[in-house]
Amino acid sequence: MRKIYQSDLESVVNELVVMSDSIQIAVRDATRALLQADLQLAERVISGDTRIDAMHDELEMRAFTILARQAPVAGELRTLVAVIQMVAALGRMGDLAAHVAKIARLRYPEHAVPEALNHNFTEMSRVAQEMVGNVGRVLAERNLEEAKKLAEEDEVMDDLRSEQFRVILGDEWNDGVESAVDVALLGRYYERIADHAVSMGRRIIYIITGDLPEGENWPST
Repeated sequence: MRKIYQSDLESVVNELVVMSDSIQIAVRDATRALLQADLQLAERVISGDTRIDAMHDELEMRAFTILARQAPVAGELRTLVAVIQMVAALGRMGDLAAHVAKIARLRYPEHAVPEALNHNFTEMSRVAQEMVGNVGRVLAERNLEEAKKLAEEDEVMDDLRSEQFRVILGDEWNDGVESAVDVALLGRYYERIADHAVSMGRRIIYIITGDLPEGENWPST
């Protein structure tokens, strides 16, 4: 019975890693749809969010079932509690990627992002994808040091966000209020993806050590 329980627990963790890979792809494709005004790709991301939601629901239920039937303790309990919270964070990341795609669809056939900010959003997407991908890898490997580095990557995202505001509030901005609102909202979506990745990093540290890191670089949600 114990071996079956351990196998079930490891299976949930592995599926969470698979879910993180799906989020990484969604962020990549949503950004391509955004910067290339690709309506078909935007629709694919939006419809794909249903599959991510289904993964969320299934993993959450499996984790709760293990929690209810096996009454885990110590490290196993930490893992289950953290996994439940991390599944929720991944679900929100999927929603955020879909929000990016929805703005691309809303502005089609125009581009929602002015050309001057294409590089900025490309970098934001790159950082977000790396963070989401790293979360999955770090969880699978239980790598404490790599989990701690997620906060450092979040600082890069914050710098890119600040650069956006300098552009849209600068004297050379000529793309109007609507575009400025789109940029501010889109930037917030990427920023929140990074915040969730950092939060997941906290949970991985909790799984490994039993302690949650504190400090300004470690958001609690």
